[in-house]
Amino acid sequence: MAAAAVAEAEVRHRTVEVASGVRLHVAEAGPEDGPAVVLVHGFPELWYSWRHQMAALAARGFRAVAPDLRGYGDSDAPPDKASYTLLHLVGDLVALIADIGQPRVFVAGHDWGAAVAWQLCLLRPDLVTALVVLSVEYHPRNPRRSPVQTLRAVCGDDHYICFFQKPGVAEAEFGRCDIKYVLKKFFGMRKPAPLIIPPDKTLFDSIHSDGTCPAWLSEEDISYYAEKFEKTGFTGGLNYYRCIDLYASWLYSSVLYSFPFLLSEES
Repeated sequence: MAAAAVAEAEVRHRTVEVASGVRLHVAEAGPEDGPAVVLVHGFPELWYSWRHQMAALAARGFRAVAPDLRGYGDSDAPPDKASYTLLHLVGDLVALIADIGQPRVFVAGHDWGAAVAWQLCLLRPDLVTALVVLSVEYHPRNPRRSPVQTLRAVCGDDHYICFFQKPGVAEAEFGRCDIKYVLKKFFGMRKPAPLIIPPDKTLFDSIHSDGTCPAWLSEEDISYYAEKFEKTGFTGGLNYYRCIDLYASWLYSSVLYSFPFLLSEES
């Protein structure tokens, strides 16, 4: 059980319904009246990615709050690809923060979680005390071309985010491999460079990883991830990539006002 891996943090699990009707599974540790720290995971991860940080924060009197983002783990996975824009994801965090019941929270994000956290701070700075991000720096909107166009211009069509754009293609590659092997390949990546998938190679042949479990990740940990991704598949997480351009075209447009829960009273 996941809770056993961080028993010292006394992990609590509950469900929070966010503004769009999606239900998020949320793991918490630490005193409920402690200052809240919202921990936002990336791809292909879960709340469980923060288990050690949750224990450390709880031991210091913080209330660590780590959701499974929509499309992941025990949270709902809307079937519509367009339900995974950053506006939806930030809206989920706004609703979660409201449920926590504190006017402002600390936020930490990794990978996609960092991208969501950056936008939370831009759209609702009134809710955030401080931000910590890992892996993803802030990228402002480019008015001349979309994010995918930029990736193609810099890295070509073989960049992994370009590869992820067509529904079903990446899922088919994921489906040909054992899920534990898939996760070990991702978590064991060693090369700090963009993932490029040449036409003569598969996605997993292109990942700089030998497919063995990293020293910091146990077989028990991999089994927990595998159990959840066997249930959900990877489409929810891949849809984040497929909505990059859609979000960029919406940002700062009148469409934003279709998401009133993102707007503070000062907006």
